[in-house]
Amino acid sequence: MRAEVRLLKLREIPAAELRRILTRSQAQALEASTQEAVRTLLEDVERRGDAAVVDATAQFDGVRLEPSRLRVAPEEFAAAREKVGEGVGAALAAAVDRARRFSEWLRPAARMVEELEPGLTVGVQFTPLNSVGAYIPSGKGKFPSTVVTLLTPAVVAGVPEIAVVVPPQPDGSADPAVLVAAALLGVDRVYRCNGPAGIAALAVGTESFPRVEALVGPGNPFVVAMQLLAQTRGVRVLGTFGPTESVVLADADADPDRVALDLLNEAEHGSDSAAWLVTPSEELAHAVRGRVRSLLDRLPEPRRGYALDALSDLGGILVVEDWEEAVAFVNLYAPEHVMVHARDPWWAAHRIRNAGEILLGPHTPFSAANYAIGVPAALPTGGAARRESGVTVLSYLKVTSVAELDPHGLEKLRPVVEHLGTYEGFPAHVMAVRDRPAGGAR
Repeated sequence: MRAEVRLLKLREIPAAELRRILTRSQAQALEASTQEAVRTLLEDVERRGDAAVVDATAQFDGVRLEPSRLRVAPEEFAAAREKVGEGVGAALAAAVDRARRFSEWLRPAARMVEELEPGLTVGVQFTPLNSVGAYIPSGKGKFPSTVVTLLTPAVVAGVPEIAVVVPPQPDGSADPAVLVAAALLGVDRVYRCNGPAGIAALAVGTESFPRVEALVGPGNPFVVAMQLLAQTRGVRVLGTFGPTESVVLADADADPDRVALDLLNEAEHGSDSAAWLVTPSEELAHAVRGRVRSLLDRLPEPRRGYALDALSDLGGILVVEDWEEAVAFVNLYAPEHVMVHARDPWWAAHRIRNAGEILLGPHTPFSAANYAIGVPAALPTGGAARRESGVTVLSYLKVTSVAELDPHGLEKLRPVVEHLGTYEGFPAHVMAVRDRPAGGAR
């Protein structure tokens, strides 16, 4: 029997099903079997280096590579430009340009200082991470746009060493559009190999792979699990990016044709994705459901199957009592993507606290943000938007505080240090301010 786009009323959903909806596929990364598999792989890469990465790529990706071919050679970058058509090349250049301009707008000055009061100057200085490893998925498609959204802010931040891992194509090559996108950003350290194995190699370092200080990139539960485990090796992970999820928030005045297109937009990513329409209008809900049925028939496999799964298992159409309840559900769900079809979309935006991105109005589809607007498209999933942000230039910067006191400023602060240092039992702290020689010596 053909699956159906499910239509639910929020207040009628059983508690267990609501928990499953809120947990979604991200929970698979924390399952004991997944954790054990990636732990075994990481330990193997630590012991055997490149050989373990080669074996994992043969086992899980069906591609046997020589260790010397793990890193993409310079001539492959040149050949990639010939393989990628002018249209795709121009689109990638335009995407990089907008992402670069957004990142440059967002990047703070290298140092920001201010005299808070006479004699007391404080501030911060921003410095880039020394090295970053980025994972670019390819299991359910080709994603050169992910190169743009992950690496452009890293380049603008000034990260000096950037390494990229991308799974190989069946013939052992790297996706040419990924190489073109990397080249546009001046990144030439690209590795083709199994995703979790490559992430492990970047976390510990091997003969070919550098050890990096931070990891970033979306992927399946095994990719996410390996990134989480990499933290035990002292590597920072710049976000939790699992299967795609989206919420279209629509009021009774929304156009069902546009809403149906936007609901389907993110649903086609994969069977483990989740796409929701949340609306207080039952009339709109039924209208959109009918239009989605027709649109599904226009999708080729496997995208059609992916979209139907995303709308019949972890997603669907959710009818709520009113607009306030709709916004409350969004904040509870904390989705990666939100799009607002409403008479006053900014009203909703001001009340949405937990979302990776908020796209406003019927002319701002998810795909425009994914590819062309320049705003971040690597966004927290699985509810992580409650505590995390999307990947921006700020993700690649460290913040160091700076402060300076002159003699008058130090004298003004001395009683505070004396009282608190004495109470906490740190006499040297007190001596450092009380017994300091007077004068302006440096």
